[in-house]
Amino acid sequence: MGSHNLIKRCSWVGIDPLYINYHDKEWGVPTYDDQVLFEFLCLEGQQAGLSWITVLKKREDYKRLFYNFDISKVSNMSDLEIEKLLLNTLLIRNKLKLYSIRNNAIIFKKVQKKYGSFSNYIWAFVHEKTNHCDRENEHEVPSRSEISDEMSKNLKLKGFKFIGSTICYSFMQAAGLINDHSKDCFRYCDIKKME
Repeated sequence: MGSHNLIKRCSWVGIDPLYINYHDKEWGVPTYDDQVLFEFLCLEGQQAGLSWITVLKKREDYKRLFYNFDISKVSNMSDLEIEKLLLNTLLIRNKLKLYSIRNNAIIFKKVQKKYGSFSNYIWAFVHEKTNHCDRENEHEVPSRSEISDEMSKNLKLKGFKFIGSTICYSFMQAAGLINDHSKDCFRYCDIKKME
């Protein structure tokens, strides 16, 4: 246990094992799998106005109730299914947010058809390469950027919902389009080596 605390992490992580695990294994890892990208996009949208840990604690329930974020299955969900989920206390019971998951699955499929994959489309915003941010600490991390502004605008034009610039920026951080780990965090170099 003692050595566990000696590992230098981004200061936002705290002591929650769920948060530590997410930070150490997922956050910032370059992701090209469409199903995982869809999951991140959905979860970031659910977070709007809430803390990420709130969503993280409900993640397994979202996965279970939304067919493990299978894009085809989610796009075919009925209104009745979604209305039932609105009664489920395991989820964030916001009608617009829950309906946005199905809406985004439908649009996601259109993007896949047009670009060959959602991954091809979304990674083009960063020229297919992780943008490594040399930040000394989390106070230097912005909540949005020119790229997230552009991404948000483009996704909205395509019909995606709950996809503002701040959500897009968080999505880029999660999916590894940008490496926003602090330079002194052990994951910063780990992710640099993944290229």
